[in-house]
Amino acid sequence: MERVQCWEVFALMSLVIISAFVKTGEAQSKSFLINCGTNSSVNVDGRRWVGDLVPDGNLNLSSPSIAASTAALSDSSNFGPLYETARFFTESLNYTFEGIHGNYFVRLHFCPFSFGNYNVNESAFDVVANGLKLVSKFNVPSEISHKNSNSQSSGSNSSSFFLIKEYILPINMDVLVVEFLPVKGSLGFINAIEIVPIVDKLFADSISRVGDNSVNLSGRSIQTMYRLNVGGSEVKSNQDSNLWRTWEVDFSYMFTANAGSEISNSSNITHASANDSSVAPLLVYETARTMSNTGVLEKRFNMSWKFEVDPDFDYLIRLHFCELVFNVPKQRIFRIYINNRTAADNFDVFERSGGINKAYHQDYIDAVSSKTKTLWIQLGPETAAGAAGTDALLNGLEIFKLSQSGSLAYVEPYDSTGNSVGNSKTKILWEGIGAGVTSVVMLGVIISFIYCFCRRQREKLSGTKNNSPGWRPLFLNGSILNNSANGKRATGSQYPYGSVASTRVGKQFTLPEICAATNNFDDSLVIGVGGFGKVYKGEIEDGTLVAIKRSNPQSEQGLAEFETEIEMLSKLRHRHLVSMIGFCDEQNEMILVYEYMANGTLRSHLFGSDLSPLTWKQRLEACIGAARGLYYLHTGADRGIIHRDVKTTNILLDEKFVAKMSDFGLSKTGPALDHTHVSTAVKGSFGYLDPEYYRRQHLTEKSDVYSFGVVLFEVVCARAVINPSLPKDQINLAEWAMGWQRQRSLETIIDSRLKGNYSPESLKKFGEIAEKCLADEGKNRPTMGEVLWYLEYVLQLQEAWMCTNNAENSFSSSQVLGVLKEAAAEKKQEPHSLDEDTNSGGKMVCQE
Repeated sequence: MERVQCWEVFALMSLVIISAFVKTGEAQSKSFLINCGTNSSVNVDGRRWVGDLVPDGNLNLSSPSIAASTAALSDSSNFGPLYETARFFTESLNYTFEGIHGNYFVRLHFCPFSFGNYNVNESAFDVVANGLKLVSKFNVPSEISHKNSNSQSSGSNSSSFFLIKEYILPINMDVLVVEFLPVKGSLGFINAIEIVPIVDKLFADSISRVGDNSVNLSGRSIQTMYRLNVGGSEVKSNQDSNLWRTWEVDFSYMFTANAGSEISNSSNITHASANDSSVAPLLVYETARTMSNTGVLEKRFNMSWKFEVDPDFDYLIRLHFCELVFNVPKQRIFRIYINNRTAADNFDVFERSGGINKAYHQDYIDAVSSKTKTLWIQLGPETAAGAAGTDALLNGLEIFKLSQSGSLAYVEPYDSTGNSVGNSKTKILWEGIGAGVTSVVMLGVIISFIYCFCRRQREKLSGTKNNSPGWRPLFLNGSILNNSANGKRATGSQYPYGSVASTRVGKQFTLPEICAATNNFDDSLVIGVGGFGKVYKGEIEDGTLVAIKRSNPQSEQGLAEFETEIEMLSKLRHRHLVSMIGFCDEQNEMILVYEYMANGTLRSHLFGSDLSPLTWKQRLEACIGAARGLYYLHTGADRGIIHRDVKTTNILLDEKFVAKMSDFGLSKTGPALDHTHVSTAVKGSFGYLDPEYYRRQHLTEKSDVYSFGVVLFEVVCARAVINPSLPKDQINLAEWAMGWQRQRSLETIIDSRLKGNYSPESLKKFGEIAEKCLADEGKNRPTMGEVLWYLEYVLQLQEAWMCTNNAENSFSSSQVLGVLKEAAAEKKQEPHSLDEDTNSGGKMVCQE
């Protein structure tokens, strides 16, 4: 009897254990496909989507909310029937899913349509899943519009009217609660919710960070930002039968669309590892992009993809590879760059995957700082590889955002909806008024103190003949040095921007030394005149030629620009910035001493003098040199430096025609991390001024980019930027040249001395980058780094054209083919990544 009872107990326990395993399996494999706002179900992409009003013991829908419907939609994504209904809400709405556990794809479908008195354009809501914030103050129409505008600006003609937000969430509570929380006074809506289990492991526990240690992914939630089928057509959700993912076409995200050629292979492809069967459908690995220009003489071209992302998050970048052509290793070796840093070198897909037609993926993690919203992925030639191995290949690309501090939501610095909670606007207003009044009082006290101090000093020096009304010698402001003839610094004297010891101000010249160098400021040695004063050619004691800038006491620039020039040049050193050798601050003189630039200003070689004109190649090299100098200014310091007076007279050429930026008297330190611009009075040169800066007094690095765009057109046309003697439509160079550029007829107004001596392709690309620089809004202009890439590429085109037209040089057939291929392609990729040597000049050499 006891034995029978034991068997009964054992059997009962076995049933309990088996039942638990069965339930666990059911929970793990259970999917939810919810058609919101209806009690009916629809079949979409081969799956049945159940209405959220259909009774289901595992789904609980809170109220209040409103079911809405619209007419049938035409939708190329096959989701049309799903988007004909939606659930609108003006108060908190919860969807509770029970009986699920493990890792899940959670996809939220949004397709705005008009319904009753509800205006979806004014929608703003948060979405939270099990306490994890997914989006904040979310406005669907604006995000769709932003996505479409980015796609069209990248070259895609397609646009969508729906949006899918995809997340990968670890669910450890056997329940998932998705909360929709409208901003006060606003509304929200949802069309469909998709919850799909992830049976196989998609990510490793630890992934290497670019240039740093590994990152632990355990327990972190993930948002899918981009998923691309590189080199192939769109892979729809019903073609990814395991996880129902959609893979976009990569074309619209390429920086230069024709930099990569599409290839395909219908051979049987298998995963390199049996554990990777869910990583991506094999369809993704059947197509790829390879480099279009592997035959160039200089291996400096990349395939690049550019993505907009949210700042201040870590991103997981997954690259999919499958060698489709070569059946032996070391035939395709390349580098991988992420955000302009090398993520991998000597990358050989064949060796890593284990052979041809083997699907393989590689993961990296990199952080995007608060300063940028851009993520670059680049594949380029391995510079150490032989000629046969200069190609690169990519089959697929995914970018995932990793949760941070329990959130995946990015909150804009300023609320785009204009809504606020409580009386915050009133509070901010009164705080601003109070701060303003306090600032005015403090400013008045400071100005009164400075006025009294300077007045006393002027009275002390009233017997000095050289003192002009309003003139304030630098030493009176406690700035730099005493007036001792031996050039020693005054003990404890402070420079306006820090201690003298911490800056590289160069040599302090005595006034007799300056007089000797300039033959007592002989006017025959004057090599330039500006708002600051005259510039003299001089020779200092050791025989070095220098440029000596002597301030004019009546100059409106005066003291502030003098101090700014010293402050900037004391902390800047770059091959493409004019170096300051020293200064003189004696007997009410303010003098700066620079390295001598033998070939003067860029403008003097373009027009207005009898100097020999520069060739097209020399003009390109001068533009590249100036761009390098400006790029260093914008990125070399923590907050960057904005030049604010970019023009051809401030681009100087040395004895070898190397271009350098000069004149930093108007320069400004860039905005702080939590600001987008510097608010300041408008200064600069008419004709070069950024119209956005002029209208709003908001100075940014893009203001320099605009001015540089005017310089580029000036280089092409060789005429003044403002010429009142010309017909009305030609007075302003920027407007006149842009008119011809938009007609793609820039060659019509090119400097006649260049006719027949330039590559039409290089002029075409040159005009395109100048046009981009002159965009009305700064956000639509490229960065100076991107301008530099374009110009280096333009120089490559010109040098290739010169090589093919130089009968004195002979090439092997492969070299000629490579050069012709480079010059003939409609669109090319930008030169090397920024972590390569930017001082090499991108030279292409015609080999004997």
